[in-house]
Amino acid sequence: MKIKEIIVVEGKDDTVAIRRAVSADTIETNGSAVSASTIEKIRHAQEKRGVIIFTDPDYPGERIRKIVSEAVPGCKHAFVHKKDALPKAGRGIGVEHASPEVIREALREAHMIEDEGEEIITKDDLLTAGLIGSPASKDRRIALGEKLRIGYTNGKQLHKRLMMFNIQKDEFKRALMEIIQEETDA
Repeated sequence: MKIKEIIVVEGKDDTVAIRRAVSADTIETNGSAVSASTIEKIRHAQEKRGVIIFTDPDYPGERIRKIVSEAVPGCKHAFVHKKDALPKAGRGIGVEHASPEVIREALREAHMIEDEGEEIITKDDLLTAGLIGSPASKDRRIALGEKLRIGYTNGKQLHKRLMMFNIQKDEFKRALMEIIQEETDA
């Protein structure tokens, strides 16, 4: 599988993992303090070939994703679930621990963030769905992020992420119904 876009990753180990899974070029941010020269490289890559941001499913990874996507509009976003980014032994979490199959699937399903348009899913919908304001909210947000392939968010960021990815109400409801069914089956 050859990827046309340039993939933005955090470090060398991520580049190695990406190249085990697909034929692609990467730009490494080398940590969460993304330099101005790295942002400039990413801008240039976006103009020439397009960019997919593929960072770790943790706080530093989300911070890098936010910095890059704000500085370079129009990037696609690929996500790997936390459970798929855990090492077989040892500590840490990251893209470098994901299997080639998981990486290929994440890249196939990379999302393009649209400009925020009309509010499709309201904050009241999130409250009613138990995604904010209840003891089980975090677990539901984790499950929703996996089902919709938008990554994990805290309660404050969930609405914004749903709007950024232009998640439609029927898609949201379908994912929520699956989550509720899984909760009752457990």
